[in-house]
Amino acid sequence: MDFFSDHKKLFSSALVFFLFLTLIICILPALNNQKAYQPLPGSKALSEEESHGKEIYIREGCVACHTQQVRNVDMDQVFGSRPSLAIDYVRNKRLNLFQNTATLMGTERTGPDLTSIGTRQPSKEWQYSHLFNPRSVVPESIMPSYKWLFMIKERLDTGDVEVNVLEKFKAGIKGKIIPSKDAQDLVAYLLSLKQTELPKSLPAREFLYKIEKKTEGKASGDNLPDGSSLFTANCATCHQANGEGLPGAFPPLKGSPVVLGDNLELYVTIIMKGYDPRPEFATMPAVGDNAGFSPEDVAALINHERTSWGNTGKKVTAEEVKAIMDKIK
Repeated sequence: MDFFSDHKKLFSSALVFFLFLTLIICILPALNNQKAYQPLPGSKALSEEESHGKEIYIREGCVACHTQQVRNVDMDQVFGSRPSLAIDYVRNKRLNLFQNTATLMGTERTGPDLTSIGTRQPSKEWQYSHLFNPRSVVPESIMPSYKWLFMIKERLDTGDVEVNVLEKFKAGIKGKIIPSKDAQDLVAYLLSLKQTELPKSLPAREFLYKIEKKTEGKASGDNLPDGSSLFTANCATCHQANGEGLPGAFPPLKGSPVVLGDNLELYVTIIMKGYDPRPEFATMPAVGDNAGFSPEDVAALINHERTSWGNTGKKVTAEEVKAIMDKIK
């Protein structure tokens, strides 16, 4: 019974037992996980600028409103090509000795998930405009403006990038809007957020509770998806809900010669493969390929754009679109 009366022996034994349990329950399983889970082939570690951008992301509280996890439910399919897996986060490292925040999965979606925002919206111009005034590219956005991440100059210096914002969103600001180093690194981090394609030996989980897609045109027999919903989900953030785009950044679809023209192959190619021939506008990503559009999806989207905002273009069929998609693969 001397053991229980000797506080040195008692507490020393408890400490040794605690350390033993920590080793068995925490440390060894963690080391085994680090050995078992290797980064996906094709994934990349964050660059110095992207790592600093991650710190800005944390500092500005972005994690409070945005998640970085695609759940395996059908409603999350708009955020990524597949549900997220633990292996997607292997490259994440703690910030320093005192800060972990290796993963920024989040707990609330006041704003959209950002798991693959670098694929969904790879335009730097859009990202800068969105940070400066979210309403300039997403009218219904409730996100606050991060104007303090930008500088106002009378003229551009070498290497400066001007942010194109409509006058009504400048709030009386005169001069050139230039992203600061913090803004540039934050955008670099956002653009680095992309889902890595899984190797063929690792099947992706399926999306559950699938929602039946709305269709339009049943009366005419074309049985296409809802083009309006497709436009809102994939195009409206740049080209705007009114189809007027953003001068100096994103071209208008209202009255567009591409939308109303006869070159359907060019139209379909732009939707599926993206477009970057005009220096006065930002690069358009491969929206169709990224979203996995079917010929029916593309036909519905084209028909919506050709018959909205005063446009009076000729409707197309899924068969016409499919022939072009097969050709440009």
